[in-house]
Amino acid sequence: MAPPFDDPAPGPDEWPREPDPVLPDTPMWLSHHWPAAYDRCAVVGGLHICRRCLALYPLALVAGIAISLGSWWPHRIDAWVLWLFPLPGVIEFVLDNLGRIGYSPRRQVVLSAAGAIAAGLGYVRYLDHTTDRLVWSVVGAYTAACLAGAIIGGLRNEDVA
Repeated sequence: MAPPFDDPAPGPDEWPREPDPVLPDTPMWLSHHWPAAYDRCAVVGGLHICRRCLALYPLALVAGIAISLGSWWPHRIDAWVLWLFPLPGVIEFVLDNLGRIGYSPRRQVVLSAAGAIAAGLGYVRYLDHTTDRLVWSVVGAYTAACLAGAIIGGLRNEDVA
């Protein structure tokens, strides 16, 4: 946007005025991203919704309900599902935050969908036993990895800026 016409033009020894930053149009709890990163969101009803969450949470809810119905789920594979299904998404998250890979909406949705099956299973196990060691070990390990990637990536971005 052009500055107002009554603002004096910058002199030869002055820096031009920085444009005002774009303001968020969606609460952070829905977008998880500042406006500069709204490309990582889908627009739903005029609001920016985090694309990863939009794929992950509804699918996790459906998976959790499906797993909890009846006795068809082979619980002997729980550890494999909980550790392996979210792993590609965790790796993608960390590498993206470290700037090692570029952002891909399609890749993000596919990897989030795989993690949603594990999240649904985790919900079921948590509701059965809130202190389930398997669930909490996966949550703790993957949260630590993602948090470390986000913090290190954020610090590296500050150094570049």
